[in-house]
Amino acid sequence: QVQLVESGGGVVQPGGSLRLSCAASGRLFSINAMGWYRHTPGKQRELVATITYGGSTNYADSVKGRFTISRDNTKNTVYLQMNSLKSEDTAVYYCNFKSLLPPWVEYWGQGTQVTVSS
Repeated sequence: QVQLVESGGGVVQPGGSLRLSCAASGRLFSINAMGWYRHTPGKQRELVATITYGGSTNYADSVKGRFTISRDNTKNTVYLQMNSLKSEDTAVYYCNFKSLLPPWVEYWGQGTQVTVSS
């Protein structure tokens, strides 16, 4: 079992910045990927960014150049630095952990609200 604890959401004005953190604990398989997804009412949950244990990253086109994902493997923590925020970034952001080798496991955090509004 893996527990994911998110922090860092809040309200920010357009053009502002926020940093999300997600700390993982429990049975952490070393070959894994962590990432962030977001959900807005009426839409499907969408990928924001992911990063593997080795540091390979993947971003949604909508956030490239504005968001940066990173991780500290010594702390089992993944971060999402969000700059130049737009109103369309408003959503609940969920942390995700998945193994990349068997046994296949996937876990989600409880979600943290990000609201971009003037």
